[in-house]
Amino acid sequence: MASSGPGCWWRSRSASNDDPAASSAGTAPSAGASPRTAVLPGRHFQREGRLLLPPDSHVHSQWSWDALTGSMEQTCVRAVELGLPSLAFTEHADFTPWTLQGKDSEHIPTQWQPLVTGHVLTPPELDLNGYLECLKRCRERFPTLHISSGIELSEPHWHDDRASQLLALGEFDRVLASVHSVAVADGLTEVSGAYRHRPPAEVVREYLAETICMIEQFDAFEVLAHIDYPVRHWPTDAAPYEPHAFEDDYRNVLRALATAGKALEVNTKVPLHPQIVQWWRQEGGEAITFGSDAHDPAALANGFTDAAAMAEAGGFRPGRHPHDFWRRG
Repeated sequence: MASSGPGCWWRSRSASNDDPAASSAGTAPSAGASPRTAVLPGRHFQREGRLLLPPDSHVHSQWSWDALTGSMEQTCVRAVELGLPSLAFTEHADFTPWTLQGKDSEHIPTQWQPLVTGHVLTPPELDLNGYLECLKRCRERFPTLHISSGIELSEPHWHDDRASQLLALGEFDRVLASVHSVAVADGLTEVSGAYRHRPPAEVVREYLAETICMIEQFDAFEVLAHIDYPVRHWPTDAAPYEPHAFEDDYRNVLRALATAGKALEVNTKVPLHPQIVQWWRQEGGEAITFGSDAHDPAALANGFTDAAAMAEAGGFRPGRHPHDFWRRG
């Protein structure tokens, strides 16, 4: 099964949110005008007569190894420009080495070449001290902006000791958990690599099944990031992605997440299909967050106006403070 092109995984993981996968995967943005002009229904916070966007709880900066154009300081500048009330810098903690597929090793960015041995890419550890020092400087420079520390743990249930140690050292305000990897014949690879070997539906179902394992086996997180991550890499030569084809699989994940008392992230990179938010509420989900998954300052809070309107239509409302989770109404 062909993928969407050599090296697609790092482009869709770290590029801006103007992602062509949103159309090729068959996902439709929620109703509403553009993120710059749409008026949100219902109750929203205001500052100086200006509607506030939801907080961006999934942001990467230069401290994430794959954010080649990331900048914590410039992202804060962008947040102030947008009137964003709050953001969390949830840098990557990727513990799983990836076996590169096909000719990926010939196409990866130059900056990542030292991470590759043979055909295996081993992500570097987070420079925690550098990250925390930079966060402190940004908090001092932008006192009116609520800046949370954070981490995005990849497959923490496979790496419990390393994940737990990092959490103890970092004392993060926001902890995301995510799955980026699936098994292939020669090891583990980033999700998009599996499309070269198996039908798309099989890849998505394996991904969602592994997400359930993560939820059930690792409790030290607050928010499940990008439940629809495989959609970013949906093969261009496959039939359009249709979330209803995976309803039972999604509902199983959402039910496990609700039982564990966690929040679901509305990730706007694709963006998340409204039906999944509706299923989340039906399965007992209590809270959502919003995440641009920005790896570049320009992508901060991209699509948030439409996402907030969609979330309100799905029965979720802002909390008492601008940086709170949104909760079911």
